[in-house]
Amino acid sequence: MDLFEHQARELFAEHGIAVPDAEVVRRPADARGAAERLGGRVVVKAQVRTGGRGKAGGVRLAADPVAAELTARQILGMDIKGHRVRAVMLARPVDIEAEFYVSYVLDRAAGTFLAIASAEGGMEIEEVAATRPEAVARIPVDPAEGVTEAKAAEIAAAAGLPPAVVPVLRALWRVLVREDALLVEVNPLVRTTNGLIVALDGKVTLDGNARFRHERWAGGEGEAGGERQGGGEGGVDPDMDPLEAAAAAKRLNYVKLDGEVGVIGNGAGLVMSTLDVVAGCGARPANFLDIGGGASAQVMADGLGVILSDPAVRSVFVNVFGGITACDAVADGIVRALESVTLTRPLVVRLDGNNAARGRAILAERAHPLVEQADTMDGAARRAAALAHAG
Repeated sequence: MDLFEHQARELFAEHGIAVPDAEVVRRPADARGAAERLGGRVVVKAQVRTGGRGKAGGVRLAADPVAAELTARQILGMDIKGHRVRAVMLARPVDIEAEFYVSYVLDRAAGTFLAIASAEGGMEIEEVAATRPEAVARIPVDPAEGVTEAKAAEIAAAAGLPPAVVPVLRALWRVLVREDALLVEVNPLVRTTNGLIVALDGKVTLDGNARFRHERWAGGEGEAGGERQGGGEGGVDPDMDPLEAAAAAKRLNYVKLDGEVGVIGNGAGLVMSTLDVVAGCGARPANFLDIGGGASAQVMADGLGVILSDPAVRSVFVNVFGGITACDAVADGIVRALESVTLTRPLVVRLDGNNAARGRAILAERAHPLVEQADTMDGAARRAAALAHAG
């Protein structure tokens, strides 16, 4: 669950990290008043859940309240990497002496967290990491130990950061732990000309499994026009992909991707493997959809309905390994789902494991003209890829 920048800054402030004064508005007319309250000269920043806003023209300096209104009018409604700008944040500018980069991220492969830091922050940090990796420090953090004073000093020294950043490194760790975050990032973290360490931008990704503990972010934008940061609104997140929103409403574990082969599987590991196999066959997965152990007719109908509503999908690959949920139950779910969902693209099904033979027989008996079966995952992936390309 990604937060907007203004929401991340709110968390930073709550945990003792300095941020510039700011307000969030959704209407150009409100930007003028906000700029007046902030001192006139402001930075106007698009609020979207993606990076690259500066290079896309979504971050601009306005010299006075009139310019702030004009700039907000230009930014609101922009499309930045597929994200429509529905709110802008106006922030009081600061005089910058140096820019840094600091973050903590979950390292799933190593089973720990990783501190990533550099004395060269700003918009070009990705280029710095790619061309001069020695300029970016990567320090493992033991979750049980956390970021102590000594650990924060180690991270700062490895990255060439000034000692004044040490308290921020500790506070940023508190954000990660107390807010159930998988990623916290400040870029840039700056030292002002008067020696203050200030977070000018922030990114926070919360663990979706802990969503019930963070209901204040459930309202999407989290701001009413012209209000200062804080609080939230209920309702549907207007920035969420429509297919992901439809899947979320049906409690499906679905992520939209940019390919043409729809994928349904039971278990996150199997689905991830399926995505890799589809890509290895020269096709691109259109989604991640894990039905877990609940392959009922309704779950299958809901999943197929979401996937088939994606105009980019040219074929669908259902890959199931029967365990607690037997393959015959999955096959029965597919057959029942076909009674309520109009199948408009070819569906390739691979069943293996518990009661696989019975499941295959159920599908064969139904004999739907657009449903095919394959014995292996590789064979099913190749067939789904071929059907997608043929379509």
